[in-house]
Amino acid sequence: MEIIDVIKVFVPATVAFFLGIAITPFISHYLYKHKLWKKKARNNALGGGKTPLFYKLHKKKEVGTPRMGGVVIWLSAVTTIIGFLLLAKFYPNSATEKLNFLSRNQTWLPLFTLITASLVGLFDDFLVIFNRGGYVAGGLPLSFRIATVLGIGAVGAWWFFAKLGVSVINIPFFGELSLGIFFIPFFMFVMLALFSGGIIDGIDGLAGGTLAAAFAAYAGIAFFQSQIDLAAFSAVIVGGILAFLWFNIPPARFFMSETGILGLTTTLAVVAFLTQAVVVLPLIAFLLFAAPASVIIQITSKKLFNRKVFLIAPIHHHFEALGWPPYKVTMRFWILSGVLAILGMVIALI
Repeated sequence: MEIIDVIKVFVPATVAFFLGIAITPFISHYLYKHKLWKKKARNNALGGGKTPLFYKLHKKKEVGTPRMGGVVIWLSAVTTIIGFLLLAKFYPNSATEKLNFLSRNQTWLPLFTLITASLVGLFDDFLVIFNRGGYVAGGLPLSFRIATVLGIGAVGAWWFFAKLGVSVINIPFFGELSLGIFFIPFFMFVMLALFSGGIIDGIDGLAGGTLAAAFAAYAGIAFFQSQIDLAAFSAVIVGGILAFLWFNIPPARFFMSETGILGLTTTLAVVAFLTQAVVVLPLIAFLLFAAPASVIIQITSKKLFNRKVFLIAPIHHHFEALGWPPYKVTMRFWILSGVLAILGMVIALI
């Protein structure tokens, strides 16, 4: 391990953070000037029927807070990545070339995923804001968004399988398991499962803190695997998320919404596979799996037994309904995310 490797990870992450802080006032001004928020609060459950408790808790916040805050994250991250690439190209020397972390085998695919998915999410956000599209509250139909995630997953899986020659997953304490051609559908399933965790973006700061912990853990895993470019990439995303969180902690200046959630969850899946630490992903990103699982449990219980398990699903809203202030839910979930992310990182590196 060289000191330059440490610098390569932390300097771009710091640049992404301060860049995000610098561009946010301009983005925020634009969002508020054009009133880019929902025009009507959601009052329909995913499984059908009304959600009076959710509507009571969030009706004012949903229609007065802009969407598309995720632009801060991916724009600061992508600009930082391209900036260090251009710096190495136009001012070539040992230092600038070392700091450039855009490489074919480590960061091309996650960068492609981040940009593609974030732009699709941005389009969906515009449709939601203007109540257009095929979804009940505006936006792209859920089937289209699922198809998009599966399409991105198929491209990523093909890149791993055909270009990188990867068809195995590493299981801690047991070793490698070869999936052969089944690696492709497994990759797509993991990406879709992570995307479903986007429903955690429902309380100020919750999604940002959860995703920051997950990307930080994978930055650590990649670093100790000597995948320094990938570690730097993950750290840059953490820097962008922290800049977003500076303005998203309660009371939130804006929501991350689909442009952030779609880009970050799909990218996290790619990073997990690149580090061969996908098996610990449910631990590192526990809340991203727990949130949709609570919805599945709720819908199943209502359909089969005509009773609810949670006051509101996803589970973070259940605690709100119990009387926890939103900031308490967020901070306690941050703590849980951080502890589990560290535990998952340790298991992956054993």
